[in-house]
Amino acid sequence: MGLLDFLTGKKKKEQITNALESGAIIIDVRTVQEFGSGHFPGSKNIPLHLLPTKLGEIKKWKKPVVVVCASGMRSGQAKVLLTANGIETFNAGSWMSLANY
Repeated sequence: MGLLDFLTGKKKKEQITNALESGAIIIDVRTVQEFGSGHFPGSKNIPLHLLPTKLGEIKKWKKPVVVVCASGMRSGQAKVLLTANGIETFNAGSWMSLANY
């Protein structure tokens, strides 16, 4: 990856686009209330604090996961947890950024 790709996030965007095109599941880790006020169509709401209890279920999907939240902070934490548990995970940041993919 070149410096320009790094600075513009081109590689990350390409990875997330490829994951979504290959059937990745979108997990929104915001609270139920936040999710209820707006979310990306087709995304699943699993609040960050409940994510550890859903690892077995997520592994059964046998698909990559794209995590989102409001700003990218909670989805970053979710990516660390899911990746540490052997789940291919991509952090797309804000759920609204998915419109760009």
